[in-house]
Amino acid sequence: MTEEQGKFGFTEFAENWNGRLAMLGFVIGIATELITGQGILSQLGLM
Repeated sequence: MTEEQGKFGFTEFAENWNGRLAMLGFVIGIATELITGQGILSQLGLM
């Protein structure tokens, strides 16, 4: 019998998606800074 692995927890599937979404968020953050001329913290009103 084959054992099915879940899609939750520290699996290769979850880690791949976590890395992809982190890279996407980083690129969006940099692009937003370039477009507005303000840092992310300034845009959120934290500075």
